[in-house]
Amino acid sequence: MSVGLERLARRIGYRFQDRQWLQTALTHRSAGGQHNERLEFLGDAVLGFVVAAALYERHPRLDEGNLSRLRASLVKGETLAELARALQLGDHLVLGSGEMKSGGHRRDSILSDAFEALIGAIYLDGGIEPATRFIHDSLGSRLDEAHSMARLKDPKTRLQEFLQSRGLALPEYRVLAIEGEAHDQTFQVECRVSDLPPFRASGGSRRKAKQSAAQTALEHLMPEAKR
Repeated sequence: MSVGLERLARRIGYRFQDRQWLQTALTHRSAGGQHNERLEFLGDAVLGFVVAAALYERHPRLDEGNLSRLRASLVKGETLAELARALQLGDHLVLGSGEMKSGGHRRDSILSDAFEALIGAIYLDGGIEPATRFIHDSLGSRLDEAHSMARLKDPKTRLQEFLQSRGLALPEYRVLAIEGEAHDQTFQVECRVSDLPPFRASGGSRRKAKQSAAQTALEHLMPEAKR
């Protein structure tokens, strides 16, 4: 194992018996050969189970709906990308030339996938106990923090509920433009609410752009909704 991967293993807090699992977890499909998509699939399932079990034990007063929202906030791509950056996974990813040139080692989707693949690799190499330990250590206090359940709802849902509670029409979303290459697009979206001027935002997907536009609308209608 290279010096760089040795350092990564120390940050992870787990020493692989079969180092090939770690190498595969860090290999994106764009590099060809054996890549991390199957490990990502497995790691996603292990992550969901471990987080659900931890939340069930740590938050006995939360109902199923709130537990689901809290879990979703912990396993979403943005959160996993943050955790991957904390481990500096991007520095060790094996990418194809196209992804390298487009900055794939910094992209949330690639980082979050690699993080899930890493969980899958730890599980296959050492079993559920080290995988659970890694997930708990990575998420840390996030598992214990009882966030406001209202803030765990996504901006589109919160905006819809705000308008419904006041008998106002539901918001309408429209894609204004799509820019960039197919593998790295930016979507420009507007959100129209009643008679107010449109609220505009952009994002790396239609969903993210709509959520950002809804957040902008919320911050105008409810100043306390600012992140």
